[in-house]
Amino acid sequence: MEITWKTLDHILMVKICGDIDHHTCEMLRQQVDQALESTNSRSILFSFAQVSFMDSSGIGVLIGRYKLVQRLGGRIAVACPSDRVREIFRLSALDKLFPFFETEEAALADLKGGNQK
Repeated sequence: MEITWKTLDHILMVKICGDIDHHTCEMLRQQVDQALESTNSRSILFSFAQVSFMDSSGIGVLIGRYKLVQRLGGRIAVACPSDRVREIFRLSALDKLFPFFETEEAALADLKGGNQK
């Protein structure tokens, strides 16, 4: 798995390439937590355009990041999920916690307050 990130207006934009599973979830957790702290970001935009699989370990990482940004007064949005990943989110009820967007731009606009759901 490869993770890249940048920040814009206290929003951590995380692009993930590869599967999110028990082999990679700890790396994802550590990198996102470190980036949140070092950038003083409050919200996270996860881009799932290049993620084809996520297991329960990945779900746990996302729930943990959700709790963390809630304490910071921020939110999480998910951009570009594949149909398979969207189904995983639906089955685990994560679609109730995170808004989904077809593009990163739409997710970013929502996190900035342009399109509150």
